[in-house]
Amino acid sequence: MTSPSGQSSRLRGTSAVQLGVLDHLLGFRIRRIQNHLSRGFVDQMGPDGMRPGAFSALALIAANPGISQIALSVEVGFDKATVVAILDELGSRGLARRERDTEDRRRHNLFVTDFGKTTLERMAQEARTNELAVHAALTDDESRELSRLLDKVYDHAFCR
Repeated sequence: MTSPSGQSSRLRGTSAVQLGVLDHLLGFRIRRIQNHLSRGFVDQMGPDGMRPGAFSALALIAANPGISQIALSVEVGFDKATVVAILDELGSRGLARRERDTEDRRRHNLFVTDFGKTTLERMAQEARTNELAVHAALTDDESRELSRLLDKVYDHAFCR
């Protein structure tokens, strides 16, 4: 819906919420969806469940066996201290392990354990279930196009 000022609004109950200066900020729109998806994921995982950032890290380690902590940090967009805390959590849960690189002793290579792989499969299903409403709003082609566009933005803005 567009207001007389030309700004978007969203219906919330019986009143329209104006986006104001947020109307043209892509970050707001992405973050708003991400906040809802993260909250739903946490709710599905329960009080002792893994947080979305740890799930993402585990999934990236599984897809890239031997990835370095630095490369993981860059890909997930977390600072090094946050990644260390996530890796400590994954390690304490028996989901992933660090191994010193044999050629560069300063580097740690990351690997998912067998238990981590099993856990990741279950969590990935929970994540897919959590996103059903998002995908229901889009056709399959639109969903693929949205992913392509988001990857394009990421590559252009953050991988230079």
